[in-house]
Amino acid sequence: MTRRGFRVLWIILIVAILCKGCLVKDEPQTSQPKKATTNNSINMAYPTPKNITLDGVDYLQSQAPIGNFGGALIASTIGEGPKTFNPFNCKDNISAQLTGVMYDGLLTSDPITGQPIPKLAKSFSISNNGKDYLIKLRKGIKWTDGKPITADDVVFTWNDIIFAGLGDTSTRDSIVIDGQLPTVRKIDNYTVVFSTPKPFAPFIRMLSTPIAPKHIFMPATKKGAEYFDSFLSTNTPPKDFVTSGAFKLKEYVPAQRVVFERNPNYYEINKKDQKLPYLDKLIYLIVGDLNNEVLKFEAKELDVITLQGSKVERYKSLEPHSDFKLYNLGPTTGTMYLSMNLNNRKNDKGQFYVDPIKQKWFQDLNFRKAVDYAIDRKSMVFNIANGIGAPLFTAESLNSIYLNKKLKPYDKDINKSKELLKKSGFYTDKKGRLFDKYGHRVEFNLYTNAGNTEREAIGVMVKQDLEDLGMKVNFKPIEFNSLVNKLVSTFDWDMVIMGLTGSPLEPNGGKNVWLSDGRLHMFNQRTPQDGKQGILPWEKELDEMFTKGALATKFEDRKKYYDRYQEIAYNEKPFIYIYSPVIIVAIRNKFKNIYPSSLSGLTHNIEEIYIGD
Repeated sequence: MTRRGFRVLWIILIVAILCKGCLVKDEPQTSQPKKATTNNSINMAYPTPKNITLDGVDYLQSQAPIGNFGGALIASTIGEGPKTFNPFNCKDNISAQLTGVMYDGLLTSDPITGQPIPKLAKSFSISNNGKDYLIKLRKGIKWTDGKPITADDVVFTWNDIIFAGLGDTSTRDSIVIDGQLPTVRKIDNYTVVFSTPKPFAPFIRMLSTPIAPKHIFMPATKKGAEYFDSFLSTNTPPKDFVTSGAFKLKEYVPAQRVVFERNPNYYEINKKDQKLPYLDKLIYLIVGDLNNEVLKFEAKELDVITLQGSKVERYKSLEPHSDFKLYNLGPTTGTMYLSMNLNNRKNDKGQFYVDPIKQKWFQDLNFRKAVDYAIDRKSMVFNIANGIGAPLFTAESLNSIYLNKKLKPYDKDINKSKELLKKSGFYTDKKGRLFDKYGHRVEFNLYTNAGNTEREAIGVMVKQDLEDLGMKVNFKPIEFNSLVNKLVSTFDWDMVIMGLTGSPLEPNGGKNVWLSDGRLHMFNQRTPQDGKQGILPWEKELDEMFTKGALATKFEDRKKYYDRYQEIAYNEKPFIYIYSPVIIVAIRNKFKNIYPSSLSGLTHNIEEIYIGD
């Protein structure tokens, strides 16, 4: 989550959570992951920007030390690069990350407290009945083409894009309340009111959703959903983008780099009333895989890198004599997991998405539990993360304020796995090969995204753990976008190692994952035509817990429902969680105004970062 906006929970490459904290001891999971020792602590006091009006323009004024203008920060992305530059059509983390540079929302989150604070909005307030949200926009601020940002842009964005269901519908799906959507209306050019059918605690955080320039996006919305899905693709010339963020697109070279340049119309200024950002450029190199990323950082082609656990000790020894600093950002806000495809439905050609033989295995709770108990999480933390992290057993991350601490961890227990399999009629032959009670050899494909060496290493260890039970595991790392397509479109997969981003402050962001008809309910994905077809009893209860949790307004009441959702996930194993890394980031010493945050990362205030002397 960044100051650019708290994103809805989404499928990602776990490239931002690759590094971790110190040896994991035999202790409860409810403790935090061990933290790698660095000289640079997290959650340093951050001088939150404040409102200031100059010559009739409502600016956001940085309170950070005044810096130098010029230069570039070079970061990186893993894989093949973005799939789109349309902020309302992002189905992967890389696209969301890059569009987040260009488009701001009405609100953002304080990087230290996580509380909602104004961004494009100058101020906001919530009515006493908890259903009306009054938003006052900044007067006089502009899009990159010089046109004013007004209430018309806000109303258009929500009514014609989000509520209309164009592009990715995650935001829309997350704010349906008893089958109804909120409403938004314009009061004047700089004031809007959002209204929800009932008090809905998570809604305030949804106001971080990007706002679109009506005069640019409206023609695309008139042409329908199919056209909108291709609007602002990676083939769009940079000059055609009209944006509001600190940086605007300058160049995109597929499989090589994405270059952003400073937005001269940006509405944040420093204490000398000079327009930010300080940097001239923000560059993302598309590095392919994690090993290549390390090589580029060591060759000084990159300025910042998130380290794998195995690299932390070496970088720590280099730090005193290097040109970089290490920052420990604490446990990741995301979760990493193994999942099985529980889908028992057919595609439009009348063919099962999942082989019916495998369906019986994956839908068998004893089978899922057997897999769970066979996984050696501690060995993974020790060998893959270099001991910098902690085993994970819950759907909420270890730093979540909603973490259910009553859910206890457990060690690998191969004998328990065998007992569970035996209960369901599985048996092994003289060669140790596992068969189901009908005589079918237990064999399946295990996928993850190629190029993510951490996940590939996890896949190798999972394969070995499950082969100890006699299963035949065909481990197949594939290109990330192809994997996403399998998970959310074609549904043709058996098992997968993946990850989800998340907010430690708001479980409702994961509604699209946990609701039975959610667009990311990947372990039992349904098409819109499927509706509630084949819903399992515990899926139905998950629907109920997320609905009740969102409508409860007191933390204690909400936590009761979110504790129960975690308990269901813990018992039913739709996701088998693996471990929680600790984030260790290295950045060149020359960059100043660095305020590390466990919630928002290292460069959340990119507009304030500058190159020092």
